[in-house]
Amino acid sequence: MCGICGEVRFDGAQPSAIAQTRMMDALAPRGPDGSGLAIHGNVALGHRRLRIIDLSEKARQPMVDAELGLAIAFNGCIYNYPELREELEGKGYRFFSKGDTEVILKAWHAWGKECVKRFHGMFAFVLHERDSGRVVMARDRFGIKPLYLAETPHSIRFASSLPALLRAGDVDTSIDRVALHHYMTFHAVVPPPRTIIKGVRKLPPATIRVIEPDGSREDSVYWAPPYQRDPQYASLKSDDWRDMVLDGLRRAVRRRMVADVPVGVLLSGGVDSSLIVGILAEEGQHGLATFSVGFEEANGEKGDEFQYSDLIANRYDTDHHKIFVGSDRLLEALPGVIGAMSEPMVSYDNAGFYLLSQEVSKHVKVVQSGQGADEVFGGYHWYPPLANSNDVVGDYARVFFDRSHEVLKSQVNADWLPSDDVSRQFVADHLNAPGADTPVDAALRLDSHVMLVDDPVKRVDNMTMAWGLEARVPFLDHELVELAANIPPEEKLRSGGKGVLKDAARLVVPHEVIDRPKGYFPVPQLKYVDGPYLEMVQDALNSRVARERAIFRDDYLNDLFANPSDHITPLRGSELWQVGLLEMWMQSHGI
Repeated sequence: MCGICGEVRFDGAQPSAIAQTRMMDALAPRGPDGSGLAIHGNVALGHRRLRIIDLSEKARQPMVDAELGLAIAFNGCIYNYPELREELEGKGYRFFSKGDTEVILKAWHAWGKECVKRFHGMFAFVLHERDSGRVVMARDRFGIKPLYLAETPHSIRFASSLPALLRAGDVDTSIDRVALHHYMTFHAVVPPPRTIIKGVRKLPPATIRVIEPDGSREDSVYWAPPYQRDPQYASLKSDDWRDMVLDGLRRAVRRRMVADVPVGVLLSGGVDSSLIVGILAEEGQHGLATFSVGFEEANGEKGDEFQYSDLIANRYDTDHHKIFVGSDRLLEALPGVIGAMSEPMVSYDNAGFYLLSQEVSKHVKVVQSGQGADEVFGGYHWYPPLANSNDVVGDYARVFFDRSHEVLKSQVNADWLPSDDVSRQFVADHLNAPGADTPVDAALRLDSHVMLVDDPVKRVDNMTMAWGLEARVPFLDHELVELAANIPPEEKLRSGGKGVLKDAARLVVPHEVIDRPKGYFPVPQLKYVDGPYLEMVQDALNSRVARERAIFRDDYLNDLFANPSDHITPLRGSELWQVGLLEMWMQSHGI
């Protein structure tokens, strides 16, 4: 919805207005419709606005409620704000705007930290209490909306993107070796609070942080659903779960239509996005704007799935837009794709979402998207082998990790490696934590609450907001996820994965998009790094700054350059693209 930034000082000094302006300028693509800055004593709040709800100036930010003594910078959307507003009006609160931002202010005043448990939506906000001097930071349950932090002994700066913090200056840009290990091992996922650089951290999802005037702070995790069977559901059959899932998804999609502007759909042609379109058609949506993207093929691998998206678009008579991206256009776009990344992200989907969002933003400001269904309903190929696992950590690492710690030692120079296998230990701690009934439940919990946050969700936010486009993800409705966490794993693993969701889909969409091979956002030119793409990566890794950094061993790089297509990770990613992307990202942001 927007971009937020600001600063809290603890040494009696006032935040730098110049630093705030630099951050706001960096966030301008996230909020092209307006800007605002408020500095009150030791606290600065900055905002770039994308008008979605209450398009009037009464909803501009930072929003100050002088009567309650509260100010806020907020990014996201609270889908149930009309119901909350009605409840708060019943308590005597008076409203001066018609949007969701003011509802957060009143909700904080009425319910304190408990307010976030009432919110249905995606959000990152920073709130300042005038009278107490206290500052509150909060992030939604899945971290759909980002919040990055740069701390010094005397201050905290925050922003919706890491590059915005870099723009303000005074950030330690040395590389975090633990984060580097995660990036190279845990399929480029760097779990919070770390980022690839030491001087920037991120507030974890489902967390509310209260910062006192002296700089002391307290974190509270307000949501952690159990991945266990609830006895009250013990008698349910497959058809019961199917119906409950479909009802929950219908409710989630309906919630995400709240807006004062039109809402479209990113239609890949897979079962997830097709189901969203089908449900909106059931709701009476006519002329729904849908959007698909495709790329040139490479190495004989097809680069689009238009046959499936066309099927759904024709079935529901949507206002469909197909964007075909030639190789030249993809190459031209890559610097912008990399520049839009708050952290280095290796998925080829980044280029797809970036170019798709560029076109979509010419038509609508809000879209619904199908991210999260595979993690929530068990759609990935690494879940079935875990059903009978006696070593969930080893079995998970074998299929998901890009390389082992021992292999990494032969690829990365010793100075850059932690002594221990920190990525495997992180995954082991998470998988072995209480609250998951089976190995599959443990893996679904890890993927939904860690991997999903710092890969697919971050990717969609970064690439859509680069063009002032807001993406909403109904499969991450927290009530739907709580329901899914209760569903027995065998119901999810049926039918090649996502069995219960496919059962629900059969009541809505054509079987052709359900009974098809699983697809991804195919960008084959980046999987088989060759030609100008190989030259781009080689230039980055052979540059003076990369050679001085000396992260990777020369013999490893030479092997990659000689035969890029021979070095593909277990999850079908290019090792050369992975190491090249890291270096290109660091150079793009002056690290």
